[in-house]
Amino acid sequence: MIRRDSLDQLPVRTALPALRAALDGPGSAVLCAPPGTGKTTSVPLDLAGLTGEGPVRRVLVAEPRRMAARAAARRMAWLLGEEVGTGAAPAQGWGPVGFTVRGERRAGPRTTVEVVTTGVLLQRLQRDPELAGVDVVVLDECHERHLDADTSAAFLLDVRETLRPELRLVAASATTDAEGWARLLGGAQGAAPVVEATGVSHPVEVVWAPPERPVRPAHGTRVDPALLTHVAGVVRRALRERTGDVLCFLPGVGEIGRVAGELAGVDAEVLQVHGRAPAEVQDAVLAGGNGVRRVVLATSVAESSLTVPGVRVVVDSGLARVPRTDHARGLSALTTVRASRAAARQRAGRAGREAPGAVYRCWAEGEDGRLPAFPDPEIRVADLTAFALQAACWGDPAADGLALLDAPPAGALAAAREVLTAIGAVDGAGRATERGVRMARLGLHPRLARALLDGAPEVGVRRAAEVVALLSEEPPRAYGDDLAAAWRTARRGGDAYGARWRQEARRLASAAGEPRGGSAAAGEPRGGSAAAGEPRGGSGAGADGGRGAGAQLTDDAVAGLLAALAFPERVARARRKGSYLMASGTGAELAGAQAGGGHRPGSSGPGDGSGLRDAEWLAVAVADRPVAAASARVRLAAVIDEETACAAAPALYASGEEVRWSEGDVVARRVTRLGAIELAARPLTAPDPGLLRDAVVSGLRREGLGLLRWPAAAVSLRQRMAFVHRELGAPWPDVSDAALLDCVEEWLGVELGRARRRADLERVDAGQALARLLPWATGDAARFDELAPERIEVPSGSRVRVDYGGAQPVLAVKLQELFGWQESPRVAGGRVPVLVHLLSPAGRPAAVTADLASFWRDGYRSVRAELRGRYPKHPWPEDPSAAEPTRHTSARLKRG
Repeated sequence: MIRRDSLDQLPVRTALPALRAALDGPGSAVLCAPPGTGKTTSVPLDLAGLTGEGPVRRVLVAEPRRMAARAAARRMAWLLGEEVGTGAAPAQGWGPVGFTVRGERRAGPRTTVEVVTTGVLLQRLQRDPELAGVDVVVLDECHERHLDADTSAAFLLDVRETLRPELRLVAASATTDAEGWARLLGGAQGAAPVVEATGVSHPVEVVWAPPERPVRPAHGTRVDPALLTHVAGVVRRALRERTGDVLCFLPGVGEIGRVAGELAGVDAEVLQVHGRAPAEVQDAVLAGGNGVRRVVLATSVAESSLTVPGVRVVVDSGLARVPRTDHARGLSALTTVRASRAAARQRAGRAGREAPGAVYRCWAEGEDGRLPAFPDPEIRVADLTAFALQAACWGDPAADGLALLDAPPAGALAAAREVLTAIGAVDGAGRATERGVRMARLGLHPRLARALLDGAPEVGVRRAAEVVALLSEEPPRAYGDDLAAAWRTARRGGDAYGARWRQEARRLASAAGEPRGGSAAAGEPRGGSAAAGEPRGGSGAGADGGRGAGAQLTDDAVAGLLAALAFPERVARARRKGSYLMASGTGAELAGAQAGGGHRPGSSGPGDGSGLRDAEWLAVAVADRPVAAASARVRLAAVIDEETACAAAPALYASGEEVRWSEGDVVARRVTRLGAIELAARPLTAPDPGLLRDAVVSGLRREGLGLLRWPAAAVSLRQRMAFVHRELGAPWPDVSDAALLDCVEEWLGVELGRARRRADLERVDAGQALARLLPWATGDAARFDELAPERIEVPSGSRVRVDYGGAQPVLAVKLQELFGWQESPRVAGGRVPVLVHLLSPAGRPAAVTADLASFWRDGYRSVRAELRGRYPKHPWPEDPSAAEPTRHTSARLKRG
């Protein structure tokens, strides 16, 4: 029997007439309804006609998470007086409300409202773009901007435009960019209607509860333990100060476990809710307490879609965990960030779902305004390989025809296409291959799909499926960092992870054995397992064994092969104990082994270091790079050998001549490499001249022109050329370091052709080579000595060198040699006066002038008075302008 009282109390029902009118008109709408109004549960029932209003329609509801999908379906079934059901399907088929998530389906022919995850929806759209039999699709919690949800919306809009204009579409959210979604859904016809529901707003008091002492900012997946201790203390404070259950938001499973441990002994039941929690635990949390006060520790899965009964207090750590991709290093991982203000509002709203409540925020009020307004859409920051494959299978490899709120970043999309091309999922034009279509239907990341399809024929479908299932959801830290040991632990384990792993392994074994014409959607269980299809046209392997020698591979070898097939650029060879170089060029360091079942036999024991530490080769399955760290940190890997590494990464294997400048000289070798890993090398006796030349030029550009020989004449020539260029410009060349290195082939071409090593460069006279840059072709070079003379003849007859190394040319000469010279010399065609440094008879500076006539008239007397007593043997005439210039003493001058 329908629970009318409960339905009628839901505030969203006041918006249903407007929503129905919008769907009967334009066919699409944006529904904005605050948390707790019933948008997730009441609206689908009404649109399906299950509440007695309107025609009967089949409604598909897409939720971002499995937990939300199950909970929404069970709540809707309860409102109808039905049950979703457990175990085998009843004889009469499933009821009017059902759900489908990866590996679990509770729906049948009688199902009118089906709740699915966005990943399942994508698979259905790829297999059946028309969504035959579906009348309405509701995209719930679209504000979260998960990549699968954005992609599903784009595909659905394409379907409405080209195949099924009658398909109705609703984008529903508690807080969202209503205008943006309205424009997107309306398309060329104008913005879709925005329907707003007014909720029952229970007041939520905000309590600011920052730590007393500064804590280290989160980086990677690491959160300062001091902050977690503080969060646990705030939970205890909330239990003392408030009534009702407490919902505490933390970024991840590890932090939930840490805080749960610190809450030992509190007078309340402590529950842990996250995506990995067993379904029965999730159901128990959502069912409400039995009179015992509860503390629910949850990740962001509890932010929306779910009402946790009894919660009156929220404790918010202020952190969230989101996917990030380092495209330069090929590393994808979850990272911890500050939660946005929108997320903080969503979390606080959980305290006011049923009655007035309070939220304790574990940060200072002054920090709140500096938080990001909204979380980053996944399409901007996540690995786009799976998205690119979905787009290619949809027929739009460039994704430029898809209606998306945010376009995918060009660099990330290009990186994704490179991966897809390398694994044979798309062709040269980016179109999906038959192999790529099969990969997309497995419900896995394309890398893992490649490992399953290529690994199954070698090791057997069952073993391949088990390892890939382990890679698809990272095992608990307690399993250790050795993939093979973690596999054995999962087989033995009776924990929640082991149960999920076995279920996923069965699904993948069935999917990998699917004939090419199969049609079951990934994530929707089916019976039986056929022989595995050979992706490259060969015969398949049986479900329990591989071909030939592959069936005899040990678990360690199987784990290594599958990990290497999934992440070929992460095969790594040891540089030193515990330190590795991956084929991608990124360094990787092993962390200490975690306590628990992840130990290899013969390792030093839990906590004393990783059991992988002595391995020569690894296939790194999971790694992240801590902030400011030069190397990645290995989280999960398997031991392999060189043969496996090369077999898994054939595109990275190369052998050829390598002539380069390294460590101060030319190195010429024939090198065999696997990406950045050097496998073998031997010296080259006759390297390619072109490669030699390139290496020498590279050395010059890296270490500078000091590699050449610069005698005094060469330095002087360069200074003179620099002076003429500075004063007169073209056609006189720029001879700065940067300019000379840019045109090194022009002036050093002959010498570069002969140079084979550093010593050859050190024998090159730079001055002789530099003279080639003078403008000989125009004839201007003939005037070079006139414009910038190397020496100037002074009245005594001496030819004195001019120094062009400073801002102004300098002529340093003994004062007596300039007697009778009235005007200072000028260079650069008379444009620039030479600065004369007048020296004493001992060669020490006596005066500086650019105007000799003025010096003889005004400055000479004081110099004469100071120096004639010190140098009495030299002439010091009263009238130097009329005296005879000399470089000798007075006595020598008299002798003639």
